Amino acid sequence: MTRSVFKAGYLPGLNEADVTWHRLSMGAPDAPLQVDVPQLSAAQMTALAERVREASHAHLKTMRVSDIVRVLGKATARLLDAKDIYRQQLERLLPQATGFDAEMVRLNLNAYLHTFRGLQLQRFVAEDFANPKVLDEFQPRTQGGWTRAFGPELLVHVWAGNVPALPMWSFVSGLLVKAGSIGKVSSAEPVFATLFAQLLAEVEPLWADCFAVVWWPSGAGHEHTAFAFALADVVLAYGGNEALQAMQTRIPVTTRFLPHGHKLSLGMVSKAALSVRKGPSVARQAALDVARYDQQGCYSPHVFYVQRGAQLSPQDFAQHLANELAVLQHKLPRRVLSLEEAAQVGAWREAHELASLNHDAQRDTEHNSTGLNNTTYTVLGSGRGTSTVVYSDRALPLSAGPLNRCVLVVAVDTLDEVMPLITPQRDHLQTVGLAAAPEELLQLGQRLGQAGVTRICALGAMTSPEAGWHHDGRFSLLDLVRMVDIEASTEREAERFTPYEV
Repeated sequence: MTRSVFKAGYLPGLNEADVTWHRLSMGAPDAPLQVDVPQLSAAQMTALAERVREASHAHLKTMRVSDIVRVLGKATARLLDAKDIYRQQLERLLPQATGFDAEMVRLNLNAYLHTFRGLQLQRFVAEDFANPKVLDEFQPRTQGGWTRAFGPELLVHVWAGNVPALPMWSFVSGLLVKAGSIGKVSSAEPVFATLFAQLLAEVEPLWADCFAVVWWPSGAGHEHTAFAFALADVVLAYGGNEALQAMQTRIPVTTRFLPHGHKLSLGMVSKAALSVRKGPSVARQAALDVARYDQQGCYSPHVFYVQRGAQLSPQDFAQHLANELAVLQHKLPRRVLSLEEAAQVGAWREAHELASLNHDAQRDTEHNSTGLNNTTYTVLGSGRGTSTVVYSDRALPLSAGPLNRCVLVVAVDTLDEVMPLITPQRDHLQTVGLAAAPEELLQLGQRLGQAGVTRICALGAMTSPEAGWHHDGRFSLLDLVRMVDIEASTEREAERFTPYEV
């Protein structure tokens, strides 16, 4: 039986017959998805960039931002419609391409797409611009004069493929600031951006040439990356820190570079959340944060720090978490791991099992010599080894795990004790999922912000950032624009040249 081939990329103005296509085989070995991705020549990339610039200047930059929001809202509504052909293609192709469970993809797409509905997009814009009309025309400044925000002529995106549909964040951000966009898809997930570009062109035909979706091999030399970056006003890139550092060396000094690299996230549970009645539901929300996309996102937790002194102990919480992950394995099965991933998980688990044995021996020695039993280190497994929860009664610093539903639970006397455990990772900190009483929130927020954390949310919401969130502590839209000011002195001096000036 002949397998169908998905053709990735969106190339306005280029004849597909003139493009060189590279075949990728993705997903499970027994049922791979065949994907053709475009390999453009320098001349084709130049022509594509020029076409995108001209079209965005004619059709995007002349639109009011409220009309752009309206178009994006219509496109999002279609992606939320289970009967829509684009939604159906996403539900069919994303599980094949990524290996994630189909139900997980369906549920997470729904939650993710809610962020891009019309009302949420209005908040998205208002978060960065107190007066969104500054994107349309010059607006008065409180200190006198006028100001306006101009988006890039050409914004180049480099997208990661660890989480399905990730490109939508920056794709939408570029459109909201009226930038022509060229996005480079990852070999791991070339599906969403391709279909989203096709859908946008269908919803608003005037936008058909305002963006493009391309591909080049990861780690490619100057022939691909440096040439594309030289065409851009702004480069917005996601990836590993080493890859981003390599990109930076190929970007002209006059081009703005906005990298989003490797990040670490964690959870914190106050004793206020650990009553017999509330604790199990808190563990259930924490398990969702671990299970969603198997911890592949930067906002997924690696460690939970849990406070002692409640009805439920930190070890009780760890057991509830392991039980909830076992339940989720039936509802949202973990994807099949590659040999490399399985080896990493196995090594991590074996290391903790060895540490557990060493701590048991130490505990027995201490118990025999002092009568005290003061060290607990336990490895909790679930679901045929599909998840691992390690519990430590001893304070452990934040470190990256092997992902794929492997997580540490660390007991602490107070949540303030967490700060020195995470501060060494300051440059990599991102999200904290927090379960705490209202009286604790602002004080903990102050301490976490000082430690380097950029986002604090409820447990269960770690993988679903709200509209307008400050990604890695930065502005999603303001970072993309160039502000132009007409100073008050210009306006005052202009008064001299009016025809009615005496």
